[in-house]
Amino acid sequence: MKYIINNIKTLFCGSLLLLAGGASLTSCTDWLDKDPDSIVAEDEAFKNFRNFQGYIEEIYSLIPGKEFVNYCTAWNFGDDAVHNPEGYAHMDHQVDLGNYRNWYTNSQCWLNGDRSSLWRNSWYCIRKCNQGIANIGSMIGTDEERDILLGQMYFFRAWWHFELMCYFGGLPYIDQVFEDGHIPELPRLSFQKCAEKCAEDFQRAVDLLPLDTKEWDETTVAADYGKNNDLRVNAFTALCYMGKCYLWAGSPLMEEFEKWNNGGTPVLLGASQNGKTYVYNKDYCKKAAEALGKALDYVNKGQVDYKLAEFKYSNIYNHEMSTSASDSYSQIFYTDHDNWKMPGANEAIMRGAHPGANSSNWNCAKIFGPKVAGLVEHDNIIHHPTGNLIDQYGMANGQPIYLVENGHYVINPKAEWDPTHPYKGRDPRFYHDIVFDGFHYVLNEQGLNEAQKPLAYCQLYTGGAMRSIDNGSSTGYFIQKLIPHQCNVADKWYDWGVGLQSYLPYMRLADVYLMFAESMAAFADDMSELKQSTTYCPSMSAVAAINALRDRVGMEGVQDNFLDTREHFLDEIRRERAVELSFEGFRWCDLQRWLLLTEPPYTIKYSHEFERMEKDSWYKNSNNDPKNAQVSNFHHKTLIVRPLESKHYWFPFPEKDVYLYEGFKQNPGW
Repeated sequence: MKYIINNIKTLFCGSLLLLAGGASLTSCTDWLDKDPDSIVAEDEAFKNFRNFQGYIEEIYSLIPGKEFVNYCTAWNFGDDAVHNPEGYAHMDHQVDLGNYRNWYTNSQCWLNGDRSSLWRNSWYCIRKCNQGIANIGSMIGTDEERDILLGQMYFFRAWWHFELMCYFGGLPYIDQVFEDGHIPELPRLSFQKCAEKCAEDFQRAVDLLPLDTKEWDETTVAADYGKNNDLRVNAFTALCYMGKCYLWAGSPLMEEFEKWNNGGTPVLLGASQNGKTYVYNKDYCKKAAEALGKALDYVNKGQVDYKLAEFKYSNIYNHEMSTSASDSYSQIFYTDHDNWKMPGANEAIMRGAHPGANSSNWNCAKIFGPKVAGLVEHDNIIHHPTGNLIDQYGMANGQPIYLVENGHYVINPKAEWDPTHPYKGRDPRFYHDIVFDGFHYVLNEQGLNEAQKPLAYCQLYTGGAMRSIDNGSSTGYFIQKLIPHQCNVADKWYDWGVGLQSYLPYMRLADVYLMFAESMAAFADDMSELKQSTTYCPSMSAVAAINALRDRVGMEGVQDNFLDTREHFLDEIRRERAVELSFEGFRWCDLQRWLLLTEPPYTIKYSHEFERMEKDSWYKNSNNDPKNAQVSNFHHKTLIVRPLESKHYWFPFPEKDVYLYEGFKQNPGW
């Protein structure tokens, strides 16, 4: 191919044919009519490291920022989130309805949004990687420069494939450049076979890239071109993704789905009853444990810069850091009063490019709080947590509030949870993440008008002023994990002067702890293997990995009643994922790969209903705390029953792509 396309807009046609260098047979031919100013000759793009790295930088810029796909986006497809009616057109509600085909046209969905699209960007970037790898011999430079360039391209070729696989299943693995207009009739691989291809590329990246940001900055390349590598991928990133890739390949859905790829019929329904939710592929999970354990060993021995962010607060409700803390858990997700600094602290492992100053204030800063009386400005679209998610946050004593038995939630007697004081003694992350009844939402009460002043403290009890379905919360809760509650009309943290910057990382270190523990539990023959360190990670056991996350927030570790069998331990790992990674977009993929997506009680979204027992002004007394509130008649109310069946374990491919050639088959049921 004589020219490299450099104008992204001309390529965003939304077709699988982009990987072949062509466009769709109908509407996407427009990209062939290129402006001469929008192209760069190959001998310029690949002639030296600076130009070649500039060619790769475009890939970083195309990583979809889930919070910035549209003015008001959606990325939580599990049982953890719900919209109010004005947001029902969004993809998360369409998933609730079983309308998966809506992803084709839904501009609020990061899978195919107007501003950024996983689907379109993936095929374009995979082609860029293949073109770059094919032309590496044209680059005049050092071995170090060549290794760094190749390492990034191998990483991204695998990463874009893997992100697509999580939603669509196995794909043709595109690892070569095809001539313009040629449709490559490559077989659609199973998820597991495609994951093996991804893992090979991730391993190449591990072998070629600097270990972490510090090592990146010490390269000759950085000395010549600048030490700004904290958002660039490295060997540690690739190692963690290789582990994730193998764990996903070994998960129950992929193990059962191999039957379909081999001409059989997978058993996808009733997984919680027939025990298939605990059936993993041990060989893949051992490879996952090896990669993830090696990564944690680097962390535990201080050989990389990555570490868990601190959870030390002088006021946890307002996310005020303790003076003894060097960073904070909140800074993983947003920064403020720090010149638009990119969030992530030292915990974020995979992020895209910085979205730019003030980007949060035009997007996600106004979609999590109450719109009653204009308390949070903008339209009435609100993303709020379900009662399901709230119930995942257990007690500070390490016990879950509920257990799942025969498709129903039942109270765990060991939790010592009191339904008349439902917010007392909870997991400390609950107080960081969740806005609940009596919460002091607006601190600058002087900035409120007369209609707004009674709402400075949340009224989220049944019948309360903030329980209206149109501009409040239908579940009894808001969330402030990703955006602080000070984003309101009076505190004005979404104003320019605060410098609020948000970003949702694709992977952070806490996830590596969780994945390591799960991969170990997936193949353990007895619990002793999970309670002590092994060759997979000499510095940490699987149980210690979960306890590390609980230790940092100041709660008890995994309790003995979850350390008797691997199944019980897996249950607790899964709950820990729901809490630690809440609202970060992983819940749907987790329920999917565990074969629980179509299983009750995970198909039922519900609210919490209760009445206050104390006077309306009790929570304004400085001696009181909203978590100590006494309530009555605390119970669940069903809001949505998701009509999901076997076909909903995968999203459907666009029809125009599955008709390209016989070997590219649609997902079953679609």
